[in-house]
Amino acid sequence: MKLRKGNVLKRIYIVTGAAGFLGNNIIRKLTENKENEVRALILPGENISFLEGLNCKFFTGNVTDPDSLNDLFEIDESNTETMGIYVIHCAGIVYIKSKYNPAVYEVNVNGTKNIIEKVLEKNARLVYVSSVHAINEKPAGETITEIKDFDADQVVGQYAKTKVEAAKYILEAVEKKGLDACIVHPSGMLGPNDFTNGHVTQLIADVANRRLRACVRGGYDFADVRDVADGIISACDKGRKGECYILSNRYIAVKELLDIVSEVINIKKIKTVLPMWLAKFTAPLSELYYAILKQPPLFTKYSLYTLTSNSKFSKLKAERELGYTNRDIRETVTDTIKWLKEQGRIRFRQKRKSGKM
Repeated sequence: MKLRKGNVLKRIYIVTGAAGFLGNNIIRKLTENKENEVRALILPGENISFLEGLNCKFFTGNVTDPDSLNDLFEIDESNTETMGIYVIHCAGIVYIKSKYNPAVYEVNVNGTKNIIEKVLEKNARLVYVSSVHAINEKPAGETITEIKDFDADQVVGQYAKTKVEAAKYILEAVEKKGLDACIVHPSGMLGPNDFTNGHVTQLIADVANRRLRACVRGGYDFADVRDVADGIISACDKGRKGECYILSNRYIAVKELLDIVSEVINIKKIKTVLPMWLAKFTAPLSELYYAILKQPPLFTKYSLYTLTSNSKFSKLKAERELGYTNRDIRETVTDTIKWLKEQGRIRFRQKRKSGKM
C-alpha cells in the first residue's frame, strides 16, 4: 500500500503503549522525521506531558476495548497514496510480582488479538514487541536464538507465558490470515526517558541517592532502550514477514552495572554482594517494603530468577537483517543519570571522592 498527500510521500505509524518506556522513545525517534504521521495510543487519564511539543497525534483508548481503537485506525485515504501504515504494538504489562494479576493476560493476550484485527482491516504492517522471556531458555552457556515453536510450559512467570501466547497467535495469523507481521524480542532495557519508573531505572536512582547498600549476585542482558527503538523502527521496513528478531546487547552483572553508576556519579562503590539464597529468602519482604513506598520492587522471586537465568542471547540475526547496533553501556548509564538529575530524581549533591563534580 502506498500513501501520498499532495506530492509528499509519507508513512503513517501507529504506536500503542506510547507513554511507556519503550513507546515514548520510539515516538521521539519517529517524530524526528517531519514527513512521518505518528499516531500514539494512550490510556484515559494517562500523563503525556513529557511528550508535549512532539509532532504526534494522540488518541485515547485501551487495547482491551476494540471500539476505543476506532479513531486511532480511522485514516482518511481520499486523494492520498501511502507508502505504508505501520503498527508498532508496544502496549503491554511487564509484571514481575509473585501474585497472579488477571490484567496481564487481558492486556498482553486479548489486547494483542484486538490490535491484530485492526491491522488486518487496514492491510497494515505489524511489528509486535514481545520479549526474550517468551523464548525457551537453554542450559547455562548455550546461546539462545530466535524460535517459532513457542511453548508456555517452557518459560517461567505469568508475564512470559502471556508473551508466548501472543507470539503464537501472531504467527498463526501470519500463516492463516495473511497478517503482515514480524516479532521483536528485546532483552532488559535501560536508558533515559523512563517516565514509568521501571525497575532498572529505580535501581540506578537508588544507587545514585545512596539508598542501596548492597547488591545481589547475578546479572542479565541489558540493551539501551534507544537502540531497541531503532531496531523496531528498522523492522518496519526490513523485518521479514513471519520472522522473529532478538534485540539484545550483552550480559552485564548487577555489580558491574552498579559500579559504572558509582563511577559516573563519583561516589563510593557498593562492596556488599549478597548471596542469591539470602536475596531469595528476603524477596517477599522486599516486595512488601516497596509496596509501602509505592515504588516498583527491585527484587522479587521472579526478578531474582531472571538474574540467575541463562541470558546468552544472539543478536546476530537483527544485526544482519535490521542493521541493529548497540552503544556502550557506560554511555547509556551516563545519559540515564543525566536524565534522572534533570527530573529531580537524584536529589542531592554527591560528596566528592576527588576532583570536581
